[in-house]
Amino acid sequence: MRLFSLFLALALRIVLASFMRENALSTPTAKICHSITEVAAADWNHCADGSGVYNPFTRHAFLHALETSGSVGDATGWRPFHVAVERDDRLIGVAPMYLKSHSQGEYVFDYAWADAWHRAGQSYYPKLQSSIPFTPATCPKLLCASDSAEDKDLLISACVQVAEQAKVSSMHMTFLPEGQWQDLAEAGLLQRMDQQFHWHNAGYATFDEFLLQLSSKKRKNLKRERRDALTNDIEIEWLTGAQLTESVWDAFYQFYLDTGSRKWGSPYLTRAFFTDISATMAHDTLLIMAKREGRYIAGALNFIGGDTLFGRNWGCIEDHRFLHFEVCYYQAIDYAIAHGLKRVEAGAQGGHKVVRGYLPEPTYSAHWIADPGFRDAVARFLDEERSYVAEDIAHVEQRSPFNATIDLSAIRGR
Repeated sequence: MRLFSLFLALALRIVLASFMRENALSTPTAKICHSITEVAAADWNHCADGSGVYNPFTRHAFLHALETSGSVGDATGWRPFHVAVERDDRLIGVAPMYLKSHSQGEYVFDYAWADAWHRAGQSYYPKLQSSIPFTPATCPKLLCASDSAEDKDLLISACVQVAEQAKVSSMHMTFLPEGQWQDLAEAGLLQRMDQQFHWHNAGYATFDEFLLQLSSKKRKNLKRERRDALTNDIEIEWLTGAQLTESVWDAFYQFYLDTGSRKWGSPYLTRAFFTDISATMAHDTLLIMAKREGRYIAGALNFIGGDTLFGRNWGCIEDHRFLHFEVCYYQAIDYAIAHGLKRVEAGAQGGHKVVRGYLPEPTYSAHWIADPGFRDAVARFLDEERSYVAEDIAHVEQRSPFNATIDLSAIRGR
C-alpha cells in the first residue's frame, strides 16, 4: 500500500503539473492520506472554514473520532483515502475520501449498480466514496481554503485522477451542496438526486408561532402528539458540553445498539466514538434525552452546525406512543427556535415527517464511472430517476400541513 501510494502521488504530481501549466499557476502536489492524522487539524479545518457555513461533519475532530474509535478503517471496509492538494507547501484543498469494499453506511444506494456490474462479470468493489461515513447530511466534500475557482477545479481534477490511477470501478461524492453538485457535473461526473425532509425556521419566536402556520386539523394533531408523548411522567432534557458525561453516553449507547441491531444488523459506531466526540466536540453535540422514574429511557443524538441542527441517531429501551416524534422532531424544532438556527435536518428517509412540518428537499450526489458503457447505462437511469424525484417532491408538498395560503418558498427563505 505504501509503494502504491508513492506511485499514485507521483502520477498525480505529473497530471496536476500539466493542469497548472495550462492555468499559469505554480506546480501543486496531491497526495493520498491513509489517516486523517496525516493532515494537521488546523490546516484541514482552515479548508473546511473556507467552504461555507460551519458544519461539524467536515471538522478534523469528527473524522478523527471515526478513525481512532475503530468505526472506520480496514476492518470495517472504510479505508481512509483522503485527497489533499498543496501548493508551495501550503494546503489549498482536501476531500474526505474512503476506499470501500461494500456499499453500507452511505444512504445513497448503489446496490443495483453493483449487482449489474457483477452480473456482467466485472468487479464493482473496491470503489471510492467521498462522504462522511454513516452521516446522511448535506455538507461540502470539496474543502478549499479559498473561494478560488482554480483551487476548486484543481481539487476536482485531483479526485478524478485518484480514481483513474487507483483503477477503481467508480467514485461517488454524496450529500453535496447544490453548487458543488453543479461544479462536478461540469467536470463530467453524473448527477443523482434524492430527497430528505427538513424543517425551516421562518423566524419563529416559539413553537406555538410555528403551529399557527399549519391548518387547524394538523395543528391540533401535533399538540395532541406532544401532550400524549409525555404522559407517564416522562421528562425531556437537552444535554450538551460538560453535561455529556460518560454515564449519559452509556445510556445513549444502549439506545443506539437497540436501534442498530433492529435496522441494519450491527451498529456502525463504536462506544469509543462517543467518548471521542465528547472530548473534542462537546459543544457541537446535543443529546435530547427522555427520562422516566429517574432513568433515561430514550434519546436522540444531534450535531449543531452554524445554521442547522442535524439529527443523527435515535433509540429507546421503552416504547411510548409519539415519544419518537417528540424527541427527534418536535424537541429539535424547539431547540432550533431557541437558538436561532435556520433548519433542522432530521436524517434520511421518513415521509411521516411531512405532516409534522418538515418539507421535502432535494439531496445531491455526483458519480464518476470508469467504464464508458457502464457509465452510459447509469447516466440513462439517473436521467429518469431525477425526473421521478422532482415529481415526487412536488407531490409530497401537496400533502404539506401548512395552510393553503402559506408560501412554502417563503418558509424556506427563498
